[in-house]
Amino acid sequence: MGWIDTELVLVALAAALSPTTLTFSVLTLVLGDRPLRIGFWFYLGALTATVGIGIVAAFVLGNHAASATPSSPKTWVAVLDIVFALVILGFVIRWLRQPANTAQTDAAVAQISRVVSSRAVAIIGAGAALANPGMFIPIALKTISELDPSKAGYIVDWLFFSLFSLLPLSLALIALLIAPERAERVLQRVRAWLERNVRCVAAVIVIGLAASLLRTGIAGLTS
Repeated sequence: MGWIDTELVLVALAAALSPTTLTFSVLTLVLGDRPLRIGFWFYLGALTATVGIGIVAAFVLGNHAASATPSSPKTWVAVLDIVFALVILGFVIRWLRQPANTAQTDAAVAQISRVVSSRAVAIIGAGAALANPGMFIPIALKTISELDPSKAGYIVDWLFFSLFSLLPLSLALIALLIAPERAERVLQRVRAWLERNVRCVAAVIVIGLAASLLRTGIAGLTS
């Protein structure tokens, strides 16, 4: 596995552990009276929106970020890596310095409470808006392009990223399908754990991603 593949795994892992995605996904499953149905529509919305972005990028961006020497990225890619690294590091530092905001949690609960009582189309729309990989999408688009893929290869790699970024939600849905009562109890405990620990767990992964981006960006500018 090369450094670009490692970076893609880090981006996908950071997206999967994004506090926003995790929080909204868990709330969707624990606040609705039909969690499996609601969770499926929520997942479908998130997956469809994310995959759609990748399909467009396969034709618009393609392999333009690929370098003739993979160990040394193009100059504009290296600059972009450094910008991405500094932005997400600044975001993490600001985020960790702020105390937990119960008002934001209450607002998320209120928002999802409205969503889970809506029709399927509204739940799909909420999934597309609330459970997509967010700020990790541009990084993933750039990283896959660096792999010098064909259009079909780009779509396959993006599908991996999309599925991996939604892995916590898909695993929860599988658990609800196999053992619904036990899964619901576990999800309630996960919700409480997320409120206490998700910030630190996500920060470690995101800092690792930022370090990888910074390293490759500097290497590209100094080589």
